[in-house]
Amino acid sequence: MSKAALHPDDQATLDAMPSLEQIDFILPDMNALSRGKRVTLEALPKVYENGVCLPMSLLGTDVTGNTVEETGLGYDIGDEDRVCRPIPGTLRPVPWSPRPMAQALLAMEDREGKVFAANPREVLKRVLDRYSARGLTPVVAVELEFYLLDQELTKEGFPQTSINPATRTRNRTTQVYSMQDLDDYQGFTDAIDAVCRAQRIPADTAVAEYAPGQFEINLKHRADALAACDDAILLKRAIKAVAAQQGLLATFMAKPFVEQAGSGTHIHVSVLDQNGHNIFACTPESPAPALLAAIAGLQRRTDDALVMFAPHANSYRRFVLNSFVPLNTCWGFNNRTVAMRIPYSDPKNVRIEHRIAGADANPYLVTAAVLAGMLDGLELPADPGPPIVGNAYEQTENRELFWRETLLDFMNSSWVRDTLGAEFQHIFGQQKLKELRSFNREVTSLEVDWYLRLV
Repeated sequence: MSKAALHPDDQATLDAMPSLEQIDFILPDMNALSRGKRVTLEALPKVYENGVCLPMSLLGTDVTGNTVEETGLGYDIGDEDRVCRPIPGTLRPVPWSPRPMAQALLAMEDREGKVFAANPREVLKRVLDRYSARGLTPVVAVELEFYLLDQELTKEGFPQTSINPATRTRNRTTQVYSMQDLDDYQGFTDAIDAVCRAQRIPADTAVAEYAPGQFEINLKHRADALAACDDAILLKRAIKAVAAQQGLLATFMAKPFVEQAGSGTHIHVSVLDQNGHNIFACTPESPAPALLAAIAGLQRRTDDALVMFAPHANSYRRFVLNSFVPLNTCWGFNNRTVAMRIPYSDPKNVRIEHRIAGADANPYLVTAAVLAGMLDGLELPADPGPPIVGNAYEQTENRELFWRETLLDFMNSSWVRDTLGAEFQHIFGQQKLKELRSFNREVTSLEVDWYLRLV
């Protein structure tokens, strides 16, 4: 394989790993689950030259791993393979592997050899192309919240908080932003830091969050939204792998505990013009017109895209009062009770923090929906209403969200079809509809408790 055929970063990875044995080629599906193939070093030149074949149905699978035939990607097309090609610049070492391994992300092609339009990464790319056509560049950073839990479930089959490595007792209390918690889990955070350095993942901040064993790792902002979401996909895989090595279970489930905080994916966005100036630059006393327009667009398109922010049954458990999770589309400066928060910053670095999505959502799709909503506002400006000062839960109407309604809004949305693509809308909608129907067929333990003897 000639060096000219590889992206410089990929070649640097190979040069730094003379004993490399295997490579994982990863295709994130609609639920951001890693699917793909593991190949030997000997097969690497062939993969980079010809790609690797994977069933098209991988992008039509539900969260349980079963093909959703209603997507049209299964039996209807004979479960055809499609060529998947490595995404340049994504070849990275896998430091947690006991043998020398690397990994790279894949992009699936359609029958004509073009990138498959419904691939989540391609959905985001099309939105970015519209920004480029206007001479604009989104600058994006992703924040991921997650829990470190005990690998062993309770006897009833529920998750339980982990044993603190320092105290050897089970975590019971909430110490938000606790430095002691970071010290206690330093073995984990140090290992994540080492992996991020090895994999060129620009993580720069770790904090203890608002529940026992809950943490957040922040990624640096990038003027390349695709790379920012690649970082998030790789970071989630790294967190899960490092946690498992240390006897822990890392979960990005939106709401693993009824009485504790849920986990979110927060997307930070500013927008640069052709001269590199932030079009949102302003002060709270005089908000920039572009900032107001972008917020209004997000408000206008939230219902259309909400199932992309809350894609699973458990996602809706997170939307509860007084939990730092938005229950409507209000906005404000330096206010964590709103949906669109404008974090404290100097005027030239003003950005929107979109706080609706759960940690269980696909970063590519969340970012695509956020950026598309903002662009809708920039193209059709409107008034987002006044910023909320103080407790938004007490000043606004708090909505109760339901999976079926948000899914129907998505499937019936002409804006989703025209902006994000009809093929994507069909495949994602059918997947979620199948998951919803499967979930609703189950008889839960709560139903047995409530009804078995009493009705």
